[in-house]
Amino acid sequence: MSPLKINWMALTCWLCLLLPLEGRSSSSSPEPLEVVEWVDLTRYVGKWYEIAKYPNRFQRRCISGTTATYSLRGDGGLDVLNQCFRDMEHQRLVRATGRAWVVDEETQARLRVRFFWPFSGAYWVIDLDEDYQYVVVGEPRRRYLWILSRSPQLDSQVYEEILQRLPEKGYDPSLLELTPQWEAEKPETQLTE
Repeated sequence: MSPLKINWMALTCWLCLLLPLEGRSSSSSPEPLEVVEWVDLTRYVGKWYEIAKYPNRFQRRCISGTTATYSLRGDGGLDVLNQCFRDMEHQRLVRATGRAWVVDEETQARLRVRFFWPFSGAYWVIDLDEDYQYVVVGEPRRRYLWILSRSPQLDSQVYEEILQRLPEKGYDPSLLELTPQWEAEKPETQLTE
């Protein structure tokens, strides 16, 4: 697989994660968004598969296989690699690299992400499995939302439990769309029984 080359402006639009450019909010003046008590970045690093998201403009050409891979930087921040397939028949993979840094040392759950200077977006961890097997990422205006998992599939009961907690955080679960994941050149369902 060779990565598809795209122009820098398209890349910026696709991957300025969580920049408040568009999206949906479940309330006109939401309460402050709470984050998890603590994120251990050494446990957070690694590959995450996108299970579901609020549809957004910068990912509209991603048809499957969306992942985010994080690695620790020497300065305490994270390197970010986001990928998705635009075309499975020709296996056209789109990649973008960025950096993330903690803006709340008390919890390490509020970060900023930048894929193209000077633009950055909020990256807030609002739900996290104690074993770091799933995470829910949002931002204070509730325009963006991602559910990520360590594996391409997430247990359907776990998914439903996540959905049940979203309204108390000011998110509308009905706006989520599932993300197809591809393994060994075949589609997999995102949820398992």
